[in-house]
Amino acid sequence: MSLKNKNIILGISGSIAAYKSCEIIRLLIKEKANVIPVMTKNAAEFITPLTIQTLSKNKVYIDMFAANFNWEIEHVSISKKADLLLIAPATANIIAKISAGIADDALTTLVLSVRYGGCPVVICPAMNSEMYRNPVTQKNISYLEKIGCNFIGPEKGELACGNDDIGRMSAPQDIISEIKKIIK
Repeated sequence: MSLKNKNIILGISGSIAAYKSCEIIRLLIKEKANVIPVMTKNAAEFITPLTIQTLSKNKVYIDMFAANFNWEIEHVSISKKADLLLIAPATANIIAKISAGIADDALTTLVLSVRYGGCPVVICPAMNSEMYRNPVTQKNISYLEKIGCNFIGPEKGELACGNDDIGRMSAPQDIISEIKKIIK
């Protein structure tokens, strides 16, 4: 499927793998998609909103309570425009929040406002192998798959801790290839 003129929300959570989101944006723009970035505050510790804004050529949504003069409730208006919601990287924390229905930041609130069934949700885990194997994380992933979320990865490879194990976020080009199969 072509990504041309598709509105792709890119959710970025607080992982060292956040740097890969820059390449994801570049590849999506190359495919002529419109990238709407949403970051957690923890993600902004790893990569700046300015970098993401410059690459996407769109406003970065990070603060639910930012003063703006737009009458629309942003997380709802953005979700209505979305053809696909991609969360890359997705930490164990963000996966747990989504699984539990917690909406305490711009990204998790937006996840609750997308039309499940009408807007595919794609989650790309990135975390330490022990966190990934933890039964709670596995339960959260299983539940999210059951309700229709798609998962890409993680893969085995070198992790930030130095281990060579499962937990590495899939390569950006592999993520793009997979979302082309998922998007309607």
